[in-house]
Amino acid sequence: MNESASPVIGLMLAAGRSKRFAGDKRLARLPDGRSMLQTSLDNARQAFTDVWLVLRSDDDVQSLGIAHGVHIVRSEQAHLGMGHSLASGIQALMSSSASAAAILLADMPWLRPDTLSRLARMADPQRIALPLHAGQRGHPVIIGRQFWPELLSLEGDQGARALLAAHTPACDVMETDDPGTVRDADTPEHLHAETMKYTRKR
Repeated sequence: MNESASPVIGLMLAAGRSKRFAGDKRLARLPDGRSMLQTSLDNARQAFTDVWLVLRSDDDVQSLGIAHGVHIVRSEQAHLGMGHSLASGIQALMSSSASAAAILLADMPWLRPDTLSRLARMADPQRIALPLHAGQRGHPVIIGRQFWPELLSLEGDQGARALLAAHTPACDVMETDDPGTVRDADTPEHLHAETMKYTRKR
């Protein structure tokens, strides 16, 4: 990234309903006592000076334990799918001077901050950067400002996958040994299994 460019903003999506998870997945506790959301935010804030969090319109910031300094975006149509959450987040960033946005997911607490920092250094307003672990594409995807307008019309459960497919020549891939780039938790059982896997590798 050009030294004179504006910073990369971390945009975390946390407005899903987690229908396959018993209770609010964002509040699920990890071994160190922190919630999944808190851990994901802590990791993001180590790598990005500016972090924005997309929530549902009825979410209570205090009960979610969100730290001071995190910018909140309310997605009125979050119940219609992740595409709406992402579009809401990008819309909120349009008035910023940032050159790129790192699209983070709240249910990926095993991402290493150093991985995020390495990806951030690849950011470019006219490029898209993403990690590759063991042949599998992961998160976050860092999307240059040039592509933001295309995300404003996302609907349903569309994420950035269609954008990546449409702009493959503009994608820069960073190979990484960080399994956190491809790990998430959709059910309590999945969370337990991933936690045990992560603990054994430390």
